[in-house]
This record gives sequence, C-alpha cells and structure tokens, in this order.
Amino acid sequence: MGAAVPALPPLLDLAGTAVFALTGALVAARLRFTFVTVCFFALVTGVGGGTVRDLLIGVRPFWLADQWVAAVILGVALLAWFTPRRWWDRRLLEWADAAGLAAYSVLGTAKALAFGVEPLPAAILGVISGCVGGIIRDVLAGVPSILMRPELYVTAAALGAVLCASGSLLPLPQGLVWAVAALAAFALRGAALTWQLELPPYSREP
Repeated sequence: MGAAVPALPPLLDLAGTAVFALTGALVAARLRFTFVTVCFFALVTGVGGGTVRDLLIGVRPFWLADQWVAAVILGVALLAWFTPRRWWDRRLLEWADAAGLAAYSVLGTAKALAFGVEPLPAAILGVISGCVGGIIRDVLAGVPSILMRPELYVTAAALGAVLCASGSLLPLPQGLVWAVAALAAFALRGAALTWQLELPPYSREP
C-alpha cells in the first residue's frame, strides 16, 4: 500500500461536500421539516457515500478527521433554513451536483485503490462514494431514489469510477487519469440533464 491516498484540494473538497449537503438540506426544507431534520439531511447527504466507502475499506471516516466538514455542513443547513427556496435554482443545483458526483466517484475509486483494493471493487466503492448519500437522502424523504429512476446518474458515476480504475492499470500519470475520468462522468451526467437521456427499462415478456 505504498501509493499515496489521493485528495482533492481542501477548498474544492469542502465545496463538493457543501453541494451534496445543500441538496439534502433543501429536500428537508421543501418537506417543511424542523431545523434538526434539515441538519441531519445535510449531514447524511454530504458525507454518507464517503463514510460507507471508508468503513468498507476499514479506515476512519474522512469527516471525523476534519472539523471543517461538519462546520460547513452546519453552515449549509443554516443557509437553507434562513433563505427562500426560490433563491436556489434547481437547474443550477443539478449541474453543481453533477460536478460533485463526477469528482467523488473518481476520488472514491482512487482512495480505494490506494488502500490496496482491486480495480473492480474499487470502482464499486467509487460509485458508492458519489451516490449513496443521495440514495439515503431520498429514502429518508420518502421519494423515489436516484437508484430507482431511469435517469443517467448512477451510470455517470460508474463511468468515472471504471475509467479511473482502468486507468490505474496503465502507465499514465494518475492526475491525468483522474481528470479524464471525472470529465467523462460530468459530460455524461450533463448530457443526461440536457437531453433527458435515460436507461431503457426491462421489457421482456413473461
């Protein structure tokens, strides 16, 4: 396990966490929950995927070692609580979420690889990093989970994760591999948002 554990620049890392946390806080606010619930939604959405990944790898969850993560999530919850919903353009949040999804699916894969996980399960952990927080949020809110919807969301995370894991097997600079993988995931998610691309449902007759 001689590879260094990859990390986003601190401000970018916190910005990604904040975007995910904001989507959770706004869901709770739209449902008119209490401030405590808004904070909880922000927390589980912001750190849920990374926490599951770290527990499966067998390391201390990332946000327990950085006090700024919890502080940013609380700040996001306060922001969602005290501002009108109309301030938050849904389209803007979807694109910001797409950027976070792309970054964290790749980061999660790279972190798993750095801890000695084989490429295929590492890619799965990357998908978990990018998607599980949103899945937990939707389940708690009682709305159809992103996992159950046909839109290209989990698929975009999977593309970034697989490209990251595959690129680790090639003699290429890892920074380049991560950038290409994240851009590919973001492009696929962006195409889905722009043209409403969806996966086909199961259609075989009994």
